[in-house]
Amino acid sequence: MENVIEKAAVKRFLAARDNLGVKGDIFVLAESARTALEAAASLNIEVGQIASSLIFKLPNASPLLIITSGRHRVDTKLVARTLGVEDLGRVDADYVKDKSGYSIGGVSPLGWISKPEIILIDEALNDYDVVWAAAGHPYAVYPTSYAELIECTGAKPMVIGD
Repeated sequence: MENVIEKAAVKRFLAARDNLGVKGDIFVLAESARTALEAAASLNIEVGQIASSLIFKLPNASPLLIITSGRHRVDTKLVARTLGVEDLGRVDADYVKDKSGYSIGGVSPLGWISKPEIILIDEALNDYDVVWAAAGHPYAVYPTSYAELIECTGAKPMVIGD
């Protein structure tokens, strides 16, 4: 896809990446990576290597970012219990864009316009030397690692699902 690197959201990701000292370069996919399966197929990697950024709403209406392995579904009841809240609110595309600055399918764990109150990371991502995360656009991804994601985001590791 042409001009992905010129998109404002991708430029915001690049600025955050550079500011944080992340070394992974953006890889522009030939096809959309709106889902973990699509991204894994495009990169010819295991779906578990995809670090998906999923957003939920906490009871106080602030965002919760969960960086999860593509091989898992988030167990929202488990996460809610762990956080000591009744439940996690579902969000729509407008909420995602308003809080993160990214459109669904391209939500990066870096470069948010308003930092999430809580960031969790799926311990399953530690099973891989290299994981891939969105870089601000559904066609843009970058390589990183579990340790680097924790360092750059301050995410708290936990078991997210099965």
